[in-house]
Amino acid sequence: MTQGISPATTLDDGIVATAETCLAAVGAAREAIHGVIFGQEEVVDLALVTILAGGHGLLVGLPGLAKTKLVETLGTVLGLDARRVQFTPDLMPSDILGTEILEEDADRRRAFRFVQGPVFTQLLMADEINRASPRTQSALLQAMQEGHVSVAGARHDLPRPFHVLATQNPIEQEGTYPLPEAQLDRFLLEIDVGYPDRAAERRILIETTGVDEARPRAVMSTEQLLTAQRLVRRLPVGEAVVEAILDLVRAARPDSGDAIVKDKLLWGPGPRASQALTLAARARALIEGRVAPSVADVKALAEPVLKHRMALSYTARADGETIEGLIAKLAEKL
Repeated sequence: MTQGISPATTLDDGIVATAETCLAAVGAAREAIHGVIFGQEEVVDLALVTILAGGHGLLVGLPGLAKTKLVETLGTVLGLDARRVQFTPDLMPSDILGTEILEEDADRRRAFRFVQGPVFTQLLMADEINRASPRTQSALLQAMQEGHVSVAGARHDLPRPFHVLATQNPIEQEGTYPLPEAQLDRFLLEIDVGYPDRAAERRILIETTGVDEARPRAVMSTEQLLTAQRLVRRLPVGEAVVEAILDLVRAARPDSGDAIVKDKLLWGPGPRASQALTLAARARALIEGRVAPSVADVKALAEPVLKHRMALSYTARADGETIEGLIAKLAEKL
């Protein structure tokens, strides 16, 4: 990672000074996470992009691929209070948000007191989110979008920062409830978690089955993370990058998009996808030691940003088309 900022960079002194500090902190955090999570370098980087951009992530992968461990490690390394909720069909909204209980004081006066649920944390792991009913899934919608929840008509603000990293098993769909499009759109990125390569799996075998196992350590504080998140929003975005984002997102819409996707999509990404791509590109640049995103960042993030915001038509599925394939073709044109 580049630790210095070129003096030729056209940034004010305040941003440069902040960027110098943040680059070092983010680089150390990235290294600390890679020291615990083996063989998932791209997944780790995308999870960091999600948090630095101030968003939420959907981790899609088979059991046993370190999704839970990744979230726990992120919480420790980034200095965040982290909690985990196992989503099940009988989970109720109050099990996530909290509930009001009736209490009686010494003078026998009764009053309701709000007891906070696990959503009142800085990093919430929603494990197997698609196993809960739509009613319970929707309990997270307001929290993810607005940073507060409403219980019994009263507003309760969530801690800052607040991030949701949800997991989903891509193959075991029996007895599950697919996430509605409105909730999928709240996730900044959909991150596919695949199998590690042979060398990484060998390292996993050696380093995780002995007496001493690598454990995460705190590298950043909450305040440092908030500073980095504020910096991400201040990083300049060049005109070429803006145009590339607009070209890509608008090309992925079924009505007015590129001829490649015509008649192959039921719906495409809205303006929230453009916002997500802009923030994610800035965060990726920071992770890689740069203070401005490039078109290469847009291409690299096209699939995780757009994949869950598009749906194939029946005809396209029958013809063997895939969302990933269409996005790759659109990205090639940038």
